[in-house]
Amino acid sequence: MMSSQEVYIVLSNTGTLFTSLIKTYTRAPYNHASISFDAELHEMYSFGRKNPRNPMHGGFVKEDILTGTYSRYKETTCVIYRLNVTEREKEKMKRILNVFIKNDDKFLYNILGVLGVSFKEPIEFSNSYFCSQFVAEVLQRSGIKLWNKLPAMVTPDDFRKNEQLEMVYEGKLFEFEPIKKQL
Repeated sequence: MMSSQEVYIVLSNTGTLFTSLIKTYTRAPYNHASISFDAELHEMYSFGRKNPRNPMHGGFVKEDILTGTYSRYKETTCVIYRLNVTEREKEKMKRILNVFIKNDDKFLYNILGVLGVSFKEPIEFSNSYFCSQFVAEVLQRSGIKLWNKLPAMVTPDDFRKNEQLEMVYEGKLFEFEPIKKQL
């Protein structure tokens, strides 16, 4: 029998202009999704800003809460979910992630995909993802099926409403105890 492992899905709202525009349309409390492989959120990945100071340059990112984009938005709110997976599923996720890490300069942010979700029409390009599409894709390729929809149609709110995810924390990101210990 394989041992149980955990991965974490982090949904957040930094309050930036872009996220405020998305929130106006979705009316959802969180509009960014990331995946983490540790409870302290040291190893966290998504699609978003490559440079915290430049919202127009996006792609695959290893998110660093203390020095990356989040460090500029101290009032960021979040909800953190735990997903129990098998050791094999987690290993698959890490192998998939290594492809992104080794080729990070080849991936773009799928802004048209975000628009496609609002029109209920998936818009997919090779090597192009938006945040929740990326997280859903990593899970799906690892054999974890949380929905009966394409990753290109998954929103951060779909994670929030999924009963297979266990809420660990909700509140301000910088008040999450493992983050506070790092400050």
